[in-house]
Amino acid sequence: MIDWDLAVATGVRLVRPGPQVSREEARQAVSELRRLSREAEVHVKEFTGIDSAPPEEATVVDRPGWIRANVEGFKVVLEPLSEKVGNMPAIVSAVGSRITGVEVGAVLAFLASRVLGQYELFLPPDPDGNAPTGRLTLVAPNIVNTERELRVDPRDFRLWVCLHEETHRVQFTGVPWLREYLQAQMKEFLTISDMDLSTLLDRMRDVTDAVADAFRGGEGNLIEAIQTPEQKAVLDRVTAVMTLVEGHGDYVMDAVGPSVVPSVAEIRAKFQQRRAGGSRVDQVIRRLLGVDLKMKQYAEGSSFVTTVVEEAGMDGFNRVWTSPETLPTRQEISDPQAWMRRVLATNALEPDHKSA
Repeated sequence: MIDWDLAVATGVRLVRPGPQVSREEARQAVSELRRLSREAEVHVKEFTGIDSAPPEEATVVDRPGWIRANVEGFKVVLEPLSEKVGNMPAIVSAVGSRITGVEVGAVLAFLASRVLGQYELFLPPDPDGNAPTGRLTLVAPNIVNTERELRVDPRDFRLWVCLHEETHRVQFTGVPWLREYLQAQMKEFLTISDMDLSTLLDRMRDVTDAVADAFRGGEGNLIEAIQTPEQKAVLDRVTAVMTLVEGHGDYVMDAVGPSVVPSVAEIRAKFQQRRAGGSRVDQVIRRLLGVDLKMKQYAEGSSFVTTVVEEAGMDGFNRVWTSPETLPTRQEISDPQAWMRRVLATNALEPDHKSA
């Protein structure tokens, strides 16, 4: 389906170089990010009350390293599609894999200069065949570049970023069923996709319409353009979960911030301005790739968490981690009161998990 080697080669070739730093500056940045990632875990764990796995140092990478890591993750996520692609005509598969390989590489090159960090949920098995729990990854050149552009305190900014990403590690190691739930939803999304040639042509027309809409300033994006009606319900569930975890990360990084990141208010204000900026072309690409949708998730998810914590306390909010049934729906993300009526105002729930 995708020529992964070509995707890596394309991404590494197209990605822009990072900021100019001396060897000593690079060494210090990597060392500090590793240390701050462990420090952030203590703050996040105390604040959220989630009993997560013991902390591990973050994996610090450069831009090409981020591209290679994400290709490995994509292989794991897209594995359910392998049999479907096997039924495609050989010439279509051969040509299509190279085209998609170049496309994936170009997308990764664009994102590789912007992503500050991530918690990688889906990793290839280790030599014994065991699937790793996850990996906290920080992209050092992007963090250094951003703190320079924003003219903020480097130590404060680095810890601020670590607080967000460490929140994800705490979420997925402290709530054991959450990773499996997401993986099951993504597998369902992929296995119900239509892979016949006629449907693919229809999807290409939808993609063309999405591109035109994005250039007109609309909200068209490639993710929505390629989904089937059956996939929409699954994608709504995935979107709700990702909005929750991203919003929770944003809420925690700002709530913990004042006590450990003195300049957090300045950092947040400048960072929000940066998110909204960029050239016209940059804005169109972000819209097409769903990056703007992700920014919207941060805001909506953070608002949901803020409302619930203010009205029900952290213990009340942590009921969200009890089971898949207590996760908010996409509609409830926009209406926290509805989630609280459904989840907190009933005695039908199981006792809180140890993680909450």
